[in-house]
Amino acid sequence: MVEITGVLPHSRAARAGILTGDILLEINSHKINDVLDYRFRLADEVVMLKLHRGPDIIEVKIKKDTYDDIGLEFGTPLMDKKHRCENGCIFCFIDQNPRGMRETIYFKDDDSRLAFLHGNYITLTNLHDEDIDRIIEMHISPVNVSVHTTNPELRVKMMKNKRAGEVLSYLDRLSEAGTVLRGQIVLCKGINDGDELERSMSDLSKYYPKMDSVSVVPAGLTAHRDGLYPLEPFTPEECAAVIAQVDRFNESFGNRMFFASDEFYVASGTPLPDDEFYGEYTQIENGVGLLTSFEHEFDFMLSTLDEDECKISRSVSIGTGEAAYEFICGLVNKLSEKCPGLSAKVYKIKNNFFGGQVTVSGLLTGVDIADQLAGLDLGECLYLPRTSLRAEGDLFLCGMSPEELGEKLGVEIKFTDNDGAEFCESLLGLC
Repeated sequence: MVEITGVLPHSRAARAGILTGDILLEINSHKINDVLDYRFRLADEVVMLKLHRGPDIIEVKIKKDTYDDIGLEFGTPLMDKKHRCENGCIFCFIDQNPRGMRETIYFKDDDSRLAFLHGNYITLTNLHDEDIDRIIEMHISPVNVSVHTTNPELRVKMMKNKRAGEVLSYLDRLSEAGTVLRGQIVLCKGINDGDELERSMSDLSKYYPKMDSVSVVPAGLTAHRDGLYPLEPFTPEECAAVIAQVDRFNESFGNRMFFASDEFYVASGTPLPDDEFYGEYTQIENGVGLLTSFEHEFDFMLSTLDEDECKISRSVSIGTGEAAYEFICGLVNKLSEKCPGLSAKVYKIKNNFFGGQVTVSGLLTGVDIADQLAGLDLGECLYLPRTSLRAEGDLFLCGMSPEELGEKLGVEIKFTDNDGAEFCESLLGLC
């Protein structure tokens, strides 16, 4: 049961007499505990809502089209608290955050509902049989799973959760029910790589095509690992070896199911695969094919620029992480050749906040950007990746706001999404 915190004016719920403060108990005789229950049961064209109002239990009948909303609002998007992670993963990035940050930075979620609503990855360790039953009944798909290893004993060791091995059986149930699965392996040097990675790929390939793709990504290591499990970064040569191992397995398996993340390619200097290699880009949120997709979009927009657009004259700057620096420079050079009136300077930002091993643009902080770009010629505006901001779009991870950064640097701050076409247009001032 959940409390109704608002009723939209003139909505079906308002016309039916539902009030703010009513407690929603059931829809069509099914208990409502969270947003998944609510959205699934609300899909019927005739819904009978059982409500608790004061001392009374009342029922309200509403007719509507299948996917129409009825106008109720709740205290949180999930209509419930987020499910906290019950693991102690040896590679957990949240454990590696510096002290003194916002309290929300340290919250670890492992919520199957967020996996469905926002594409988050879950470990399955806080799920039970009834949760799997609900996923199957509601036809929730795809379900994104952080597998890491299919060796039950090793998974327990890596995740420090005694259920970590046994819950791998849920993959069987979900696959047999027709649920689309997508996997993730966070690779830790000397732990789940090499022969263990080979075992995991072999075991997971049995779920193909229901599990349609698996990303292999390196564990992110910050400078704040005091007291944590000792992990080492992969060398460039080892990154190249991971790519080769994944490619060999796919070739022997006969399907391109496993994908090494862009970080392995950049770190090893291995050329990025082409657009066709990534198919439908099912793992792009895991940094798999992100750079290739970005360049493909950028090149397409570049090819469509007309004569007047190529005559645009302006001066701008771009801040990016170390990993993407050469890549972004290459794109900017192509644009500058076609649009000689554009002066675009690319600045490489070293991540001192999290430590030198963190090179991705999405973890840049306002503090590092301000320190390293102070006094430089930034043109009329500075472009930064929107992924460096928290979900609300108002703060960097360090707690600095874009407005504060702009004041410190004396320049307008603008953000671009992970969209190559938008990036191209933005630099030219076309959007």
